[in-house]
Amino acid sequence: MRWDGQAIDASRDDMLPGLESNTGFVRSVTTPEFTGVTFHEVLAKSALNRVNAIDGGTWGMTINPYRGCSHACVYCFARPTHTWLEFDGGADFDQQIVVKTNVADVLRRELAKPTWDRHPVALGTNTDPYQRAEGKYRLMPDVIAALADSGTPFSILTKGTLLRRDIPALVAASERVSVDLAMSIAVYDDELQQSVEPGTPTTAARLATVRAVRDAGLTCSVFLMPVLPYITDTVAHLDDAIGRAAAAGATSVMYSALHLKPGVKPWYLEWLARTHPDLVPRYRAMYLDNTFAPKDYRRWLAERIRPILRAHGVGVGQVDPATGSMGFSQGAGPLGNDPVGDGLTADPAAGPGSDRAAGISPLKRADRTWDERQQRDRRDLRTRSLVPAGASRPASGTGISNGGPTLF
Repeated sequence: MRWDGQAIDASRDDMLPGLESNTGFVRSVTTPEFTGVTFHEVLAKSALNRVNAIDGGTWGMTINPYRGCSHACVYCFARPTHTWLEFDGGADFDQQIVVKTNVADVLRRELAKPTWDRHPVALGTNTDPYQRAEGKYRLMPDVIAALADSGTPFSILTKGTLLRRDIPALVAASERVSVDLAMSIAVYDDELQQSVEPGTPTTAARLATVRAVRDAGLTCSVFLMPVLPYITDTVAHLDDAIGRAAAAGATSVMYSALHLKPGVKPWYLEWLARTHPDLVPRYRAMYLDNTFAPKDYRRWLAERIRPILRAHGVGVGQVDPATGSMGFSQGAGPLGNDPVGDGLTADPAAGPGSDRAAGISPLKRADRTWDERQQRDRRDLRTRSLVPAGASRPASGTGISNGGPTLF
C-alpha cells in the first residue's frame, strides 16, 4: 500500500498492541469491541497539512490523526481520499481506519520549529478526530496540549460525543489560544439519522454535547450540513433542527446543501436507491453532471432557512477570511450576507469571485479539487432551472415554489 512507505516504524501484523515493533511494516489490529473494523497503526512523518491558497500563500493548516472514518456517513465528501491508500471509498473508508499513533509527538516537533508562524489549525476537515477510534487511541488530548503549549489557535469540527471527555483540556487551552468548536448535526429524524450516518452518535447525544460545551463557557457552532434535497429540506425538519440547536445553546448555525463528488456519488445513490427509490431520478437530474446542487436550489434553500434562523434568534456562523480559521468564536454573522445561499458568510472587503468573497472555510479548501469545481460552478454550464411542477417559469428565474423545488 502507498502508505507503507510513510511508516517510519511499525509492528508485524501478527503482533498484539504494545509489543516490540519492527521496521518496515504496518500493524493491523482488530478488537472485539470494533466488530468489522481494522485499525492500521502507522508512525507519521508529519502532522501538519498545509492547505494552499489560490495566490500561492497559505490558506489554512489542518491535522488528521485518522484516515477513514467509522461514522460511515454515506454522503461524506472525504471518501475519495481513501482511494489514494488503495482502499475503496465505500466499505473500506468505513472499516479500514489508518491511525497516526505518534501524531502528537510529531506535531510538537513541527510546532517547535522557528519557522512556525502559529497559523490557525483546523481539525475535522477531512475525517473526524473524535470518531470511535479516539476512545481507544486517545490522540486528541496530546494534540490539544501541543497546540495550546505552542500558542497556536485551533478549531475542531466533529460529530463525536467523545469531545465531552476533553472539555476540561479545551477550557484550559482557551485561556491561552483561540479555540473554535463546532458539532456537525445534519439529520434530526432518528430513523433517517441511523440510516444515512449509521456509525454516528445520536442527534440527541450530539445536542447534549453542544450544551455541555456551552455550559463550560466555550462557544460551539452547529453545522447543519449537508441538507439533503427532498429529504431534510422541509420546513418542519429545518425548523426542528434549528430550534433544537438554538435550545442547546448553539453559538451559530452553518448550513449548505448536499454536494456529491464523483467518488461519493455511487455510494450515496446506492443508499438512495434502497431507501428513497422515488428520488433517484431527481437526484440524477441535479447531480449527474454537477458536484453541487444547482444555484437556484441553493438560493431557494437560503430563502427557506433564513426566516427560521431569525425566528429562533440564531445567526449564520462566520469564517475568518484573513486567516483561514473557521472562526466560530467570532459569533453569528449577518443573515443577509450570504450571496450564494451556502450558509457561509462572505467578507465584504474581499474581491468579487474570490475564495474570500465566497466565504470558503478550510472544510472546503481542504478539498484539493475545490478550485476546479468552483470554476465549473461559476460558469454554470449545465445548471438546471427549477420550477414548480405544472407551473410556468417565473419571471424572476428562481423557479422556486412554496412547496419546494421540482426538476424537469
